[in-house]
Amino acid sequence: MQRLGAEEFISFTTFRRTGEPVPTPVWVVPLRDGERIGFYTTMGTGKTKRLRHTSRVTVQPCERRGTPKPGTEPVEGTAEMVQGGADFDEVRAAVRAKYGWQTRVFRLVGKLTQRGKGLTYGDTVVLVTPGVLPG
Repeated sequence: MQRLGAEEFISFTTFRRTGEPVPTPVWVVPLRDGERIGFYTTMGTGKTKRLRHTSRVTVQPCERRGTPKPGTEPVEGTAEMVQGGADFDEVRAAVRAKYGWQTRVFRLVGKLTQRGKGLTYGDTVVLVTPGVLPG
């Protein structure tokens, strides 16, 4: 898990009701428990809507544009969304520490693109537990 959390980007794949995979490159940080990774997003995006349907996901190291890194394979797991609490605070702080100035730029861009849609950029943290399948 620490290896995935050390990556700059991972391809986070959620699944439509039809089973069709939808990969999205995201920043990623390891959680202190050593068993999960996390990132933040905005509630109401496609990935959060798909996560409401199924917690099944895959993760894989990737490049900035989402191209999987050569020699890596997707890892299945489950994801949960949180909007407050210790895990939320931990992931938000770890993302700011790891990505620095980039977080401020993305927050500004997020606010501008979400304006008028009733969405709040970065209001949701996604926690991924690889290797655990939904049951």
